[in-house]
Parts: sequence; structure tokens; C-alpha cells
Amino acid sequence: MQNYAQNKIIPRTLSGFKDRLPMEAMAKSKLLSIVSHTFETFGFVPIETPHIEYADILVKQGSDEIQKELYRFKDNGQRDVALRFDQTVPLARFISQYRAKIDLPFKRYAIGNVFRGERAQKGRYREFTQCDFDFIGSNSVACDAEIVQVIYASMVALQIDEFTIWLNNRKILNGICKYFGIKSDNEISNVLRIIDKLDKIGGDKVIAELSKITSKDNATKIIEITSIRQHGNASEFFSKIAYLKEWNDDLKTGIEELEKLYEMLSNLQMDRDSYRINFSIARGLGYYTGIVYETTLNAQKNLGSVCSGGRYDNLTRSFSSEKISGVGASIGIDRLLAAMDGKNNKQTSARVLIICLNDTHFSYAYKIAESFRRSKIKTEVYPEINKIKKQFAYANAKGHEFVVVIGDDELKTNGITLKNMTSGMQMKELSLLKAIELLKE
Repeated sequence: MQNYAQNKIIPRTLSGFKDRLPMEAMAKSKLLSIVSHTFETFGFVPIETPHIEYADILVKQGSDEIQKELYRFKDNGQRDVALRFDQTVPLARFISQYRAKIDLPFKRYAIGNVFRGERAQKGRYREFTQCDFDFIGSNSVACDAEIVQVIYASMVALQIDEFTIWLNNRKILNGICKYFGIKSDNEISNVLRIIDKLDKIGGDKVIAELSKITSKDNATKIIEITSIRQHGNASEFFSKIAYLKEWNDDLKTGIEELEKLYEMLSNLQMDRDSYRINFSIARGLGYYTGIVYETTLNAQKNLGSVCSGGRYDNLTRSFSSEKISGVGASIGIDRLLAAMDGKNNKQTSARVLIICLNDTHFSYAYKIAESFRRSKIKTEVYPEINKIKKQFAYANAKGHEFVVVIGDDELKTNGITLKNMTSGMQMKELSLLKAIELLKE
């Protein structure tokens, strides 16, 4: 006889990966529905790309740090493949592959999981969901301004009370590097990667790392300038940093692009304190070339960016001779879920639970449930006959807003008893139409 005890597998998940119980999965589904609706209000359309790509599609497209985190392996056909680490590189492949079928400018969004073998922590997993939205095929700063609008609209729709969209321009950072004699693309890329750690490891450690590339004096000055942040009025801020335009063309162009972006946003009904310039925002991915974004929650800054992105003017250079630029951002749903932890306790998608006191009542219960669902009222029928107290306890635990009780009286009068689980108010002998009317209010 087989010894099942010895053959049992311990149920467990890999570090950095997680299961979601109904309560959290439902909260995530709700957030995804909100952001996708927001994207579509701006005219973005959905696309999908595979989780897995040929490795040469992804290799060398991100920073050295990203490359170390890449999940790369041989499949059963001995092909060199890898799991996508973001959705922008697959977008570049997608645009190049289907260029003949896509009209530019092209506005897309994509929601799906990506994979990075990084150190797991709160709100940061090795498999996580990105909600990307991108504006492809235009160099206009108007596209950059629209990305800011989408970020703002998404945060408001998600009922995030206090957030800041931090803005910078990679041209500004390139100009600062060049002013201090750091001119090669590789060295500039390394400097930007180090600057991107400023909020995480602090100024002293960043200076120590930069001193391996340039002098300690230059490293200190670079940190002084990249620590500049906007406080208060934008016009006053731009006046204070106007002297930097004289250093070189990169700084001049970078600052003027931000000025133009602010001019486009100035007439909108957006809280002006919600977007600010921060010269330390570098974005670690190597493909960014212009304005970049990072969004943080004011009350939970240690959570990191919940929405980041930027402009990439060489989107398709690895796949096509045609130069196609783009700008976009990505909302990190998993971090937002971590920020909202405990704010949602519903464990059901149904608003109404129908409970029966006798086996003969189920036919009537399903008739009512069908009518409710046709009226777009999400409804669940409790499938067993139990003590009414136990069935109400189930409704409370799951978070149903209403309970319909089916008893002998209801069958005789063809009326419905409806109880509001929040107020405790109970309405008896309701007609089906009246019950639907009350539930749809």
C-alpha cells in the first residue's frame, strides 16, 4: 500500500512571489479596473505581449542591475529565453514587428506581470503587476504633459489623498555630468545609476561611489546640484535655476522642456503642489532620454515610487532602422495595494446574499438571483440549509451589503424580505421590482 504521508509535498511559495486571498485579489481587481478605465478616457487602447521573450530581446536593454535580476534560461527546445522585466522593451519589439499595422502617434496601455530577481520587501516582489501607458511616435512635449495628466487622474481615481509626481529631465543630468568632465555614455549611465540611489543610501555613500568615476570634489558638487528640488512657486524656481542654462546645451534644452511642460499644465485643474521638479530623479533604466517621472505617497515615502516612467527617444533602435520615440509611465499596483493594506475587508464580489430556510426554497431563491443579476446586481445564493445565525455570520464575514431571507411567508406572498447588513434595517414583503429598485439606488 502506498505511503501517502511520506510522499506529501509541503505547500509553499517561492521567496518574492505571493498568493492572493480573495480579499486582496478583489481589491487588486478593483484597482486594475479603475486605472484601465482612466487610461481609456485619454484614448489609450490595450495591447498584450507574452511574459516570455527571446533573451536577445531583453538582454542589454536595462541597467546592469536589471540584467543581474533577469530570469533567463533554456526552454525545452533549447532556445535562449527570458521573462520580461518590464513592459517597455516588449513594446519596442511589438512596435517594430507590427509597424505596418500601427498608425502613429500610437497610444497604448498594457496590464500584466513582470519578473525581476531582486530582494523582496514590502510592496516589492519578484513577480509584480505593471500598468503601463505610453504615447508612441511623437517628440512633442505635449505628450509628456499628457502622461503627467494621466498619472494625476489615476491617483485621484484611486482615491490617493496626498501624492507627489516628481519630475526631472535626463538631459539636465547629462548636462551636469558633462559640465564636470564626465562625457562617455557608459560613465554618464553609471553616474545616473548612482544618483538614482540618493534617497535610498544617502549623500555620503553616493559621493563615495561617484568618487570612483570622478574626483571627490566633483562628486560633492554633483550631489549639491542634483539635490535641488522645487519648493513653492514654479516661476520662482525656474528663475533660480536659470543660470544652469549657460553651462551647456543639454542643460538649456532640459530646463526649457520642463518650462514648456509646466506652461501646458498651468491652466488645468490640477493641484500644483502635486507635481514638482527634483534633480535627483534619474530612473535607473538606460533607455530614458528626456523628461522622467516618479510618484510617491506623501505619507509613505519609504514605499518608493508607485508610478514612474519617462521619455525614450530611441525606443526601436535595437529592432529597426526607423527612429521612433515614445513617452510613458507605469503604475505599480502591488505597491499601492501594500499602501492600502487593511482598508478593504470585503471577501466577496456579490452585494447580495440569498439564504433559504428550507430545501424547497432553492428554486425560488435562484429565480430571484437570476432577476437580480439581469439587473446587474451581483448576487450569491448560500448553497446549504443551516441555522439562520450561521448564514448571517457568513454574510458578515464576507462583506455582503444585503441579505435576502427566503422563508415560507415569502413563498406564500411572493414577497421578499431584504435586510441591510450595515444599518440593520429590514424590509418585508417587497415585490421583486421594488427590491431591485432599492438595490440599484
